[in-house]
Amino acid sequence: MVTDIVCQIHYCKRRKLKDPVIVSSGITRTLQHHEMIFICDGSGHIVIGRTRYPIEKGMLFYIPPGVRQTIEPCVHNHPEHYMTVHFSSARMVRDSEGTWKYQESIQNLHQPLAQKITACTPLEELFGKLLDTWDGKGQSYEFVASTLLRQLLIWITQNNIKQSKKHAMSVKVDRIIEYMRQNINRKITLEELSGMAKLSTFYLSREFKEATGYPVIMYFNKMKIEKAKELLIEDNKKVKEAAYELGYTNEFYFSRIFKRIEGVSPKEFYSKNVYEF
Repeated sequence: MVTDIVCQIHYCKRRKLKDPVIVSSGITRTLQHHEMIFICDGSGHIVIGRTRYPIEKGMLFYIPPGVRQTIEPCVHNHPEHYMTVHFSSARMVRDSEGTWKYQESIQNLHQPLAQKITACTPLEELFGKLLDTWDGKGQSYEFVASTLLRQLLIWITQNNIKQSKKHAMSVKVDRIIEYMRQNINRKITLEELSGMAKLSTFYLSREFKEATGYPVIMYFNKMKIEKAKELLIEDNKKVKEAAYELGYTNEFYFSRIFKRIEGVSPKEFYSKNVYEF
């Protein structure tokens, strides 16, 4: 847990070049403390361990102690702006008497070595405040800066959890769409899909619409109508045949759904496309 650690900052650095420069030489090093780098602007690549990552706006890099890194700046003209903090960290525990004591030095915070922060304004502002505090050398600046660093690490951890949940939901939405595709010839209910995804119907409806732009059943109906258009034109199916093949027991209900989505009836769609063809 990030909340039970203390950090000691060794130094912070901010680089902001307003004018384009050309830097052809890279930097290779292995540090014995943690380093966090946030890219506000710039280009190039960084190799952490054996993996090469792009340097671009919004990228956040974490290099644990003892891990080799090589920074490969871009040889083309490009402004450069980044912020970095170097620190050590230790875990604290409360003993039986209620006193906080150091337990161990932390060698890896188990953060992603590289990640793209999409909504990066809060991170950039917090990182900037940390550097301003360190550079200002005001009263108790080391303590305040360490507190800000912990806030920064907590924000990053919470953001990772949030992104992980979004990814998990994206996987579920993809599975639901594939399930729809495999069962396009029958009726599917929202309750059936929510049970499959192990989500409430309300939560599934909200997340599915956010991901696709459509309510669940409307998306399924649109998928069915796309298939119906194929059956009508390419397979030369009659409207009734297409409806039954897609799980609609009522031809007229199918025609209403078709017209609601396409703006024309199945027969009008067929006539229009046959003539145009």
